[in-house]
Amino acid sequence: MIKLVYRCSGPLLSYSGGKRCASFTVNLLVIIGSCIYLAFIFNLSYLKGQQICLAAKICCRSPLLPCLYLHLSAFREEEAIQLDGLNAAQIKELREKSEKHAFQAEVNRMMKLIINSLYKNKEIFLRELISNASDALDKIRLLSLTNEDAMAANEELTIKIKEKNMLHITDTGIGMTKEELVKNLGTIAKSGTSEFLNKMTEMQEEGQSTSELIGQFGVGFYSAFLVADKVIVTSKHNNDTQHIWESDSNQFSVEKTVWDWELMNDIKPIWQRPAKEVEEDEYKAFYKTFSKDNDDPMAHIHFTAEGEVTFKSILFVPTSAPRGLFDEYGSKKNDYIKLFVRRVFITDDFNDMMPKYLNFIKGVVDSDDLPLNVSRETLQQHKLLKVIRKKLVRKTLDMIKKIAEEQYNDKFWKEFGTNIKLGVIEDHSNRTRLAKLLRFQTSNSETDLSSLEQYVERMKEKQDKIYFMAGTSRKEAESSPFVERLLKKGYEVIYLTEPVDEYCIQALPEFDGKRFQNVAKEGVKFDESEKAKEKREALEKEFEPLTTWLKDKALKDKIEKAVLSQRLTNSPCALVASQYGWSGNMERIMKAQAYQTGKDISTNYYASQKKTLELNPKHPLVKQLLNRVNADAEDQTASDLAVVLFETATLRSGYQLVDTKAYGDRIERMLRLSLNVPLDEQAKPEEEPEEPAEDDSEDKEETVDEDDDEETVRTLHTLLLEENVKLRI
Repeated sequence: MIKLVYRCSGPLLSYSGGKRCASFTVNLLVIIGSCIYLAFIFNLSYLKGQQICLAAKICCRSPLLPCLYLHLSAFREEEAIQLDGLNAAQIKELREKSEKHAFQAEVNRMMKLIINSLYKNKEIFLRELISNASDALDKIRLLSLTNEDAMAANEELTIKIKEKNMLHITDTGIGMTKEELVKNLGTIAKSGTSEFLNKMTEMQEEGQSTSELIGQFGVGFYSAFLVADKVIVTSKHNNDTQHIWESDSNQFSVEKTVWDWELMNDIKPIWQRPAKEVEEDEYKAFYKTFSKDNDDPMAHIHFTAEGEVTFKSILFVPTSAPRGLFDEYGSKKNDYIKLFVRRVFITDDFNDMMPKYLNFIKGVVDSDDLPLNVSRETLQQHKLLKVIRKKLVRKTLDMIKKIAEEQYNDKFWKEFGTNIKLGVIEDHSNRTRLAKLLRFQTSNSETDLSSLEQYVERMKEKQDKIYFMAGTSRKEAESSPFVERLLKKGYEVIYLTEPVDEYCIQALPEFDGKRFQNVAKEGVKFDESEKAKEKREALEKEFEPLTTWLKDKALKDKIEKAVLSQRLTNSPCALVASQYGWSGNMERIMKAQAYQTGKDISTNYYASQKKTLELNPKHPLVKQLLNRVNADAEDQTASDLAVVLFETATLRSGYQLVDTKAYGDRIERMLRLSLNVPLDEQAKPEEEPEEPAEDDSEDKEETVDEDDDEETVRTLHTLLLEENVKLRI
């Protein structure tokens, strides 16, 4: 049985077959994902008359993962390969008498396999070469701290890039001796920087930092072969003469040699500098450069985070929302946050750095602690990314909170208000912070937006709930029958006019200890005196015949119950949802979504739930209906009036009618009765004019005068109108 385990000892692979015996000890450098080996050393021995016995020891080593080993046996090596009569002594004798040979490999082909398996994009080679040059500069700088003569030949630390038919990258770094050229460049996965870091341990103990060094794996240099057939390295070390290393990825050679720049980056990366040293104009210029935006940012924040992971970052809020901000929301990757590791750009093609609702934030993040894969194109793991993400969200919300109130309401909320509402729905951990950023229209002002904090400050004494009404527009919300008494008594009502608003409030059960109350649902109550309570109870008893008749007979299949309303003042009745039911606005939104996705089973279930019919006992229509019911409970006109009142209340309450044709027929019947028009009288059909006979003659031309022509056009126009066709004259 094969076992995958983490341990320090090597694995054992045994196999039997054939008539000769060969014993191999194989050292493999395995690169995860490509399974490419670089060198083999094996022992070969022959034993006549015996079956073949193969023992291979495979050591998989990678800077990315712990050693992975395969075990086919739990026995000691000698015991594990006792096959076909061979004992431990015979195996030992075979090894002592074995001959050593070296595997042969097509190095050129193997190099291509290695390089093309490591890197996804050919353009990466330039980043890798510049990173190597940067390391060379850092090395000579670190050496100069203990050796003043290290930079005597050239005190300027630069990286130069020539452009023509040949790409030249030149640095004034530490250089390499002949032996280092052969060892570091001629040996794949030999990292000169890693070896240098080991030598600098003492320097770290003295307080010198080596964290800026980039190289780790010893393979970045070979990315040059992605685009080049030949690579030439000219290097000069302080302790050696200048040498040239030349390779076409198949072989390399080292030779002795005898041997107007444009400054590209004359400033340190802006995020690496202390925030207090960076001017406002520098932030604006940097934002326009990296974001390709012509406008100045609305706000920015520059900070260094420390703790479990250390990173530096600058974040910006753009003045206007990017085009297509909500196209493919949540599935489309954005490239507004650029990730750097040790000042080397890694990627902007992932969604892990910011939550979806903050997809408009632009900026850079630079960390020395994030682990990379060999190609430095992707991250090894995402554990630290979660820590960075959490801190970025907190800093972003702090930045947004500091935007001036006037600018926030006039500009930010107009562009990114929906994002904040989505954040309340999606981000549970930051819901309280996001709630303070919400803005809504309210009955307090025709033009100004209000925050929830401002609403709570204006609440009436003894008011314990935040009232809101949802609709397609402010006009619809403020003309709803549900807000009539609230507005009359001086209560402030929040108007929710965007499709996402009601979802947002549902995700936010309370604010500052005050619960939200949808005024289109049950639960709206007012403080009343004992006298008012007695009066209400008397009305309930008086109208009990009507409420019972509506529930049990006239509207028994349409409503859950009928009650007297405390919220209506002008409207005769209204249709109220339960606390867990859908309001009219929510039902409209949910049905629209169901039609788009085709999944309307649950939608139909909630939409079919019966609701409560609230009656205004002071309205003359309701009083007259009560009189008719008391006079004759079987009165068909009373039943028709009850159904019409119910359907009218359905529309006024924001719901949709199931059968609009039946509603129209009932309205017509009521009109006929009020106008004394017989119920069975129908409209007389209009006689259609005869169509002119077709002329069978194909060659005969007709001539008409202008009067006949106009008459013909009028006749034709009339015929076409009857067929619902428009004629342009």
